[in-house]
Amino acid sequence: MIHEKEKTFNEFIVKQVANLSSLIKIWKVALPSLEHVAYQKYVNKPKIQNPGSRKMREDQFYIAANFVRAAFKAYDNGSEEVRDRILNLFLKEFLSQSNAVLDNKRRYELENGRKSPAFLVISPGGTCNLRCKDCYASSIPKGLPSLPFETVDRILTEKYEKWGSWFTVVSGGEPFLWKDGDKGIIDIARLHPEQYFLIYTNGTFIDKKIAEELAGIGNITPAISVEGFEAETDDRRGNGVYQKILTAFKHLRDAGVPFGISTTATNQNAELIISKKMIEFYFKEQGALYQWVFQYMPIGRGADVDYQVSPEMRMKMLVREQEIVNKERLPLADFWNGGPYSAGCIAGGRSGGYLYIDWYGNIYPCVFVPFWKDNINELYMHGKTLDDSLSSGLFAGIREWQISYHKNHDPKNSGNLIRPCFIRDHYQVAHDLIIRTEANPGYESASVSLKDRGYYEKMIHYGKRLSSLLDPIWEKFYREP
Repeated sequence: MIHEKEKTFNEFIVKQVANLSSLIKIWKVALPSLEHVAYQKYVNKPKIQNPGSRKMREDQFYIAANFVRAAFKAYDNGSEEVRDRILNLFLKEFLSQSNAVLDNKRRYELENGRKSPAFLVISPGGTCNLRCKDCYASSIPKGLPSLPFETVDRILTEKYEKWGSWFTVVSGGEPFLWKDGDKGIIDIARLHPEQYFLIYTNGTFIDKKIAEELAGIGNITPAISVEGFEAETDDRRGNGVYQKILTAFKHLRDAGVPFGISTTATNQNAELIISKKMIEFYFKEQGALYQWVFQYMPIGRGADVDYQVSPEMRMKMLVREQEIVNKERLPLADFWNGGPYSAGCIAGGRSGGYLYIDWYGNIYPCVFVPFWKDNINELYMHGKTLDDSLSSGLFAGIREWQISYHKNHDPKNSGNLIRPCFIRDHYQVAHDLIIRTEANPGYESASVSLKDRGYYEKMIHYGKRLSSLLDPIWEKFYREP
């Protein structure tokens, strides 16, 4: 049920957000005081709306506050349209919700007995101009289909109207290559000004014209993939790619478009991508506003379990990432070590979570869980909607495991949320559920891995070793007596 106090509080915040335009003018002075008040209310005086241990609430406070800081910086340096969307879309929805979003969320909760997913990831096309090593998209042969513009439009409309979801992540393939006739990814964002789009891109198509188009609509932020510096990036992505990325950065800065970086951690570069040198260069010299860290998952072409970040290195990464977020105050999110930020695994369309749709229309519980039960094209053909995909045995099974593992975020009993990943940190659970629900593999290597005993044993060993290293940290810093 929706608590009346929560409803009143949210409506009050929505009204205050209207005054952000004046606040932004003095944000550098006002923000520390505002953060102090917010810290005291959220971390030190928890309410029913913010459960979990004090350490988990503190982690959540810092990552949220860091993204608000980044949004203010985007406003400072943004084009006129970017400023409008930062002020009237991103900050308003991030800090509270507009009346339309709140109404849609409330309707969903009343009808379904749980809160709606917060967003989705969609790959409208799988085509890419690069052939990066170990990329899950590269495990698919050429000649891929793509989603029609009308289908993508309908998906975005449904998620907003049914879930109150205002945030959309676009992946691929290379999103700037996706076309349906003369319409592409910028056109779909222009058609949906009520939503904010994060686009994962290799950056090679962002020339001056594209940057100016992005500045002109204001609701897109590109996250450009780098593997470190020039040597590491070109080694994985191809000679000359890094210089094209630096040029893309310049075009985006000149046009006033906020951007960030996306990094894949492996056993080769894990320390580098979160090093002081890396942070200094990309955030301070190049103007990136945020960094996503994806730890390599052995599911794509030529999958190699030993290429993923070792449990020992993952523990070192956790320490350094806490330093970046809580002390250096930068918005960096590692989707494996950052479980406390999101209160655990967000797959399977859980409350506040997400799902993933690929270029075939297959609907996955997560980008890194390459197994599916429903296809959006088939659902639409039979008069159903995106909502119907959430009730499959695969999705429901993941949510049941999440509830069991998270223990409703009870700080005394919850499972270790710094090893939250359903398919990597708890592989046997994922393996058994996929088999039991007879989920379809998204591509051949996913099917092979499911039947490979050696792969299974290595993943089980990885989870056990990870547990032995990270559980003591959870018990000491996150578990409350």
